Amino acid sequence: MSSVWNRALAAGCVAVVVSMGEVGAGMASAETASGIELAKRATVGLFSPEHETFKQTGKGHFVMQASGIHLHDGYIVTAHHAVERDDRGKRLVQEEIRVLTADLEELPAKLVGVSAFLDIAVYRLTDGADRLPNVGFAEREPQAGDAVLTIGYPLGWGPAFGFGRIGNPNTFLPTAEGRLMQLALAACSGNSGGGLFNEQGELVGVMHAIIETDKEEGPGRCSQFAFAVPGPLAHRVVTALIRGEQPAFSRLGIGLTAVQMGTRWRVAASEVMGPARDAGIQKGDVILAIDETEITAGAQLKNYLIERTTPGQKVAVKVLRGQKEQTIVVTLGRS
Repeated sequence: MSSVWNRALAAGCVAVVVSMGEVGAGMASAETASGIELAKRATVGLFSPEHETFKQTGKGHFVMQASGIHLHDGYIVTAHHAVERDDRGKRLVQEEIRVLTADLEELPAKLVGVSAFLDIAVYRLTDGADRLPNVGFAEREPQAGDAVLTIGYPLGWGPAFGFGRIGNPNTFLPTAEGRLMQLALAACSGNSGGGLFNEQGELVGVMHAIIETDKEEGPGRCSQFAFAVPGPLAHRVVTALIRGEQPAFSRLGIGLTAVQMGTRWRVAASEVMGPARDAGIQKGDVILAIDETEITAGAQLKNYLIERTTPGQKVAVKVLRGQKEQTIVVTLGRS
């Protein structure tokens, strides 16, 4: 099975869910109907930059490039890559966008801020916010096997519903620095930036990308492997952007490589920079633990730094150098 990474989709869009299968049938019960309706009404489609051209020519054809979710007070969250445009070889973020509500109302929104680090962008409606419901982030993060749904504009059409389950809640791709959730969902271009919801209609993630498995001609792409930015990370980024700040993430300064110790695989420092080098960590040191949390994989270390530390914090890194274990205190830098 091919696993070709694809982000070269129409208008920069990548992933999202369009499939309704057996799993979804169980979720769409009477108890969850209100949550699904809330999520639907809070979901918006992002018009493609070509939309104005179609309007001027009198063609009544919607050209949607991505999806988004209304949080509160007019704030719309979507994917950073979905609002980028190519301008003479440079990738620029659109300062203004126009969105389409589930009631077919077209509304303008202006850029608040973006984080390429976690592929999040926030806009604010300049009109009509009072006509959209508010959606909050869930307090509990979903676990592997939990039922989820997404609503958006796959292949530019919608709003369309997709139902599935959380796969691996702790995975990484080269398109975002933070942890992603892998989803057991069919996914297509056009729903990037759409919400991933639980049965109560609470936001548990923001749709990010796919790994392309089927090669077909045309600008749209679909896959059985979808990924979303986890709700807690998205919430942290959105909160900072609304405050006019860039979210701060910690930097340890270690490049990692896999090494085999007996029958087990661990990770060792292949490159040492900045905070780690200043504290005394050396190339070849095997990383055993950070603040007494055992480290067995690079993704685990990265996840710990992003989600459980802040820049300037001191952490205790236990390493194996030769045959001797030692603990080195590192003051974390800022990414």
